[in-house]
Amino acid sequence: MSSSPQRIDVHQHVVPDFYAAELARAGVADAGGRALPDWSPESALEVMDLVGTATAILSVSTPGTCFLADPAEAADLARGLNDHSAALTSDHPGRFGFFGTLPMPDVDASVAEATRALDTLRADGVTLLANNQGTYLGADGQDRLWRTLNDRGAVVFVHPAELPAPPVDGIPAFAADFLLDTTRAAYLLVRNGIPRRYPDIRFILSHAGGFVPYASHRMAVTIANDTSRSPLDVLDDFRSFYFDTALSSSPAALPTLLAFARPGHILFGSDWPFAPTPAGQYFANGLDTTVDPGTVEAVNRTNAASLFPRLAGATPVRSPARPAPVRLRQAIQRTAARLAFKLVQPGTD
Repeated sequence: MSSSPQRIDVHQHVVPDFYAAELARAGVADAGGRALPDWSPESALEVMDLVGTATAILSVSTPGTCFLADPAEAADLARGLNDHSAALTSDHPGRFGFFGTLPMPDVDASVAEATRALDTLRADGVTLLANNQGTYLGADGQDRLWRTLNDRGAVVFVHPAELPAPPVDGIPAFAADFLLDTTRAAYLLVRNGIPRRYPDIRFILSHAGGFVPYASHRMAVTIANDTSRSPLDVLDDFRSFYFDTALSSSPAALPTLLAFARPGHILFGSDWPFAPTPAGQYFANGLDTTVDPGTVEAVNRTNAASLFPRLAGATPVRSPARPAPVRLRQAIQRTAARLAFKLVQPGTD
């Protein structure tokens, strides 16, 4: 894993203090079974330098603003989060971008905030949870939002939320339910023709699309039988999505994603800080050591640079030189992470 900054991380989260305080007031102590992590710009930049990330496009993870019952409060919180993220981008040029938070399931308020985030704050795209208080992306009544995003050729980062069903004891949502949640949203978007009716929206599915690459043909046949469409057309719609590698660039999952996704549609993602630093290093090593150098370069940087034109000509940057003890510690961490990755791979017998 190189220490030279080159990656563009499309799946990194921001947890401002005021947002954590709002969650605490509402009794929300975790996201998908993962405790809310500490976050600061300084800690983000240190981890980015450790794993070789030049630019991180920040987003707010689940529950977004959905934990607020009052739509006006949710809209206010979304505005505050977007103003905060825009300021971070301005304060750290070249290091951060952001996906705007929208107060779904309120479509009208989300249209207004998407317009402000994209046109005024110059967000790199918007974040949408796969389901918002039980309403999935692709459901009826969302067309005004899709038109707004399509008119701007927007990037939509789809992040999972907790399933609208009771959890199963012993299975934290982030471990399995999140993958199903993303898959449900992708299924409904394709089933209801959203990628075809709004072809200028570029959707990124988190965590390698959940189960989409693995189950794509099974889902395509089902949708074709349900809608009288060609299975090939349905598969083409599933392949129109972009996919990030967060927690997914393992020797088991990555080959399936590479076999399924269109060229240029796989992007680097870390899921930091909800995925702790060792997990990010583990999966970054999986990418760096299991595929050819051209694919690594494309996933790490060039695919995202094509999707986000403002980054295409940017020179990779890094933080000022850190003190010698920090550099030594990071070198040891990189070496230990590479060794750990090799040790936990299954044998061939």
